Amino acid sequence: MAKILIVEDDKRISNNVSKGLREKGYETEIAYDGLIGLKLALSHEYDLILLDINLPSMNGYEVCRKIREHRTSVPILMLTALGEFDDKMEGFETGADDYIVKPFDFRELLARIRVFLKRASGAENDANVRILKAANLEINLENKEVRRNNKLIELTPKEFALLEYLFRNKGRIISKIEIAEHVWDINFETSTNVIEVYINFLRKKIDRDFEPKLIHTKSGMGYIFREE
Repeated sequence: MAKILIVEDDKRISNNVSKGLREKGYETEIAYDGLIGLKLALSHEYDLILLDINLPSMNGYEVCRKIREHRTSVPILMLTALGEFDDKMEGFETGADDYIVKPFDFRELLARIRVFLKRASGAENDANVRILKAANLEINLENKEVRRNNKLIELTPKEFALLEYLFRNKGRIISKIEIAEHVWDINFETSTNVIEVYINFLRKKIDRDFEPKLIHTKSGMGYIFREE
């Protein structure tokens, strides 16, 4: 049974979400305060965290940032009324894996949760191949570790999913639409630059200080993962 932490100060929302998730077989715990949510997230093992942004004591951005300092693999989904693109990007930059704007349909939230829990459990991994290798890069699907030149590189779950998708399609140009559909499981507006931002996050971590470069841009077409 997956255990989900809900950090949300609106008791109506948090209680309704908790009730709905419990009816679907999940175990839930609620924190109505950012600081309490952080303490729970760091002292207990959760399979997924739902995190509001406007919280008493400590806002969701700071909570997310501090969680990521200690727990890099737990999926974090932000639930918030702040729907501007800059708000979303700040959430992604602090380590959130997804961003759902209030008011939201519980069915959509449930679908997103199921996707992240499925990925976290490794259900989508190839049954036989547990370590993917290219040049001096190793992607361990078992423990979600990434190394270059045997140096451990910390990735968020979303960055890991993006890297794995690029790797599994190496040698092929992948469009932004494909990445949005397969990594985020939603269609992003073409006017946003979320894909570019995450590609840049990934490049800084796995390409900037290493050779050969592995992630390449094909102007007007998308991205390609290959050794050069």
